Amino acid sequence: MDTAPSLDQAQLTFRDATEDDVPALVRLVESAYRGESSRAGWTTEAHLLEGQRTDADGVRAVVTAPESRMMVAERDGETVACCQLEHRGDAAYFGMFAVRPRMQGGGLGKAVIAEAERAVRQGWGVSEMHMTVISAREELIAWYERRGYRRTGKMSPFPYGDERFGVPQRDDLAFELLIKEL
Repeated sequence: MDTAPSLDQAQLTFRDATEDDVPALVRLVESAYRGESSRAGWTTEAHLLEGQRTDADGVRAVVTAPESRMMVAERDGETVACCQLEHRGDAAYFGMFAVRPRMQGGGLGKAVIAEAERAVRQGWGVSEMHMTVISAREELIAWYERRGYRRTGKMSPFPYGDERFGVPQRDDLAFELLIKEL
């Protein structure tokens, strides 16, 4: 894996995605999690799932939903990361988090999650951030734990048979809820 360039936060800007961003965001999410390109980063799920991670309809639904937003991180006008934020009462849901594979490991993900937490705290006044992570993703869960998220032990089933979320390569996949007090 190439060494990721260090993050120059002065060059990083954030904005809400529009429908025009949907194709680029689908490519970004796919590249970070599935297929050969995902193996350049450490967030790959290619060993757990084949097929797609999301599609244009799924991303468009996040971009256009009234209680949801897709936050885009750009450097020099180029999309380098994104995440889904959904308002759920006293909490916000954090999902569809993607960082360009060759930029992983340089602090970009930390900057994006910090901005997401700041945005939902200030914009929605929520007290918690929630996310679900495939429980077999121990390295990723450990990364979130270092950012203050805690495992709850609350599991939800992986949607086996729904290829919109990928084709499982194992029969033991489930999602675990992680929570951070904001």
